[in-house]
Amino acid sequence: MFDAASTGHKVGDDLYAKEVRELRSSLLAAQYELLDRPTCPVIVLVNGVDGAGKGESVNLLNEWLDPRHVRTRAFGPPTVEERRHPSMWRYWQALPPKGKIGVLFGSWYSDPIDARARAKPTDADLAAELERIRTFEQMLVDDGTVLVKLWFHLSKENQKRRFNELEKTKTTSWRVTSQDWKNAQRYDRLYKVSEVVLRETSTGVAPWLVVDGADANYRALSVGRALLAALRSRLGAANVAARKGKVQVVETDTATPPAVAIVQSLDTSAILVSLPFTERLSREKYDIKVAKSQAKLGRLSRSPQAQHHAIVAVFEGMDAAGKGGAIRRMTQALDARRYVVIPIAAPTDEERAQPYLWRFWRHVPAEGQTAIFDRSWYGRVLVERVEGYASEAAWSRAYREINEFEQQLHDRGVVVVKFWLAITKEEQIKRFKERQATAHKQFKITPDDWRNRKKWDDYIRAASDMIDRTNTSYAPWTILEANDKHLARVRALETLNQRLKKLG
Repeated sequence: MFDAASTGHKVGDDLYAKEVRELRSSLLAAQYELLDRPTCPVIVLVNGVDGAGKGESVNLLNEWLDPRHVRTRAFGPPTVEERRHPSMWRYWQALPPKGKIGVLFGSWYSDPIDARARAKPTDADLAAELERIRTFEQMLVDDGTVLVKLWFHLSKENQKRRFNELEKTKTTSWRVTSQDWKNAQRYDRLYKVSEVVLRETSTGVAPWLVVDGADANYRALSVGRALLAALRSRLGAANVAARKGKVQVVETDTATPPAVAIVQSLDTSAILVSLPFTERLSREKYDIKVAKSQAKLGRLSRSPQAQHHAIVAVFEGMDAAGKGGAIRRMTQALDARRYVVIPIAAPTDEERAQPYLWRFWRHVPAEGQTAIFDRSWYGRVLVERVEGYASEAAWSRAYREINEFEQQLHDRGVVVVKFWLAITKEEQIKRFKERQATAHKQFKITPDDWRNRKKWDDYIRAASDMIDRTNTSYAPWTILEANDKHLARVRALETLNQRLKKLG
């Protein structure tokens, strides 16, 4: 893969000066068009061999473009805080919003390449990590992101020559560090691992461009042209959509028709429709059980074992199912300094400018912390599906994206507990009327609640599909029959206690 970048391309100064003027003008024009119609974010990944001109290329991009709308982020070894989160957490924080260009200097490829070059993970571990990266990049592209992946290559001999030249003078010697020389000693190993990584992750939706770093002029033009071509391609697609009267946001629909057909053909409604709703818990027994369960949760959540894990509790259910009451009984047992309740409503403008899962990744708790979601990322396959806010392709592929998200949480030691609070249609109308008649509960009933009730069967079908397709060994669903609020609250506490007890 690197052979094509090692042919010694050279561009003379006169030709470079001529071409770069036109290139800069075109890049600026494309950037401002993107700003005027922010249909997508642009991510430029900068990876490659030390000394191949990565830093100089990033500086040029900031010089050629309007730097106010370019976010450059360099990633080194994870900080202490970053190590307390799943590995992809820090990259999600750096994603640019629609209309902006993000340059990620040392991206999600750096850690797996460096680790494998040190022979720490096995080939199987590396393959699993690369599959996760492919899934992540597919999700970004599906969500409309323009992804430009640049690998800067330099031969072993040219790298050594570059380092020696830089070290000759005081004005440039600082650019060569002891770590650069250490990496140079591992050149052959890094080369082999990088070749595997690039081959396995150069996909149709996110291909690699290998840039020859030997000649500065050729390198600069290659980078600028690659970014311009990507911008023009996306802006051209957006213009075509606009002329046809379509929605301005251009979304790449890569979900296959068979995947959609599976969702439509499988009848999963029995998951919720067949619930008996017969068990009851007296007030006397409830008071005893809830006190014992809260005391146990207090001990388990403060145990030394729990401090090395994070907890994510997800509460979903039909309107008026009692999510708030169950959450309150849970938080009463937790350390107020170590939990946060996150109510999820319609996305803000800031959140709509990012990939769908971004607003949930930003709330992923660190070790020793708990995040309780009052509604969650499942909105895409529930309300957005039923109300038509998301395309069929978007909500169909969301099952895979959600499962991958939860898998990453689990792999990092996060305890993921998911509750669906189920009630009957008759119980819901009873609670609606009670809320309307009680002054201090009237805020709980909204026009949306009444509107959603008219689509009860659609929501039951969507929820049943959701539970069926996202009920995994690492993040299972617990269905709580919530016609009896007391019973649902106790069982939610007991379920979390059981999961925490397994930590040791």
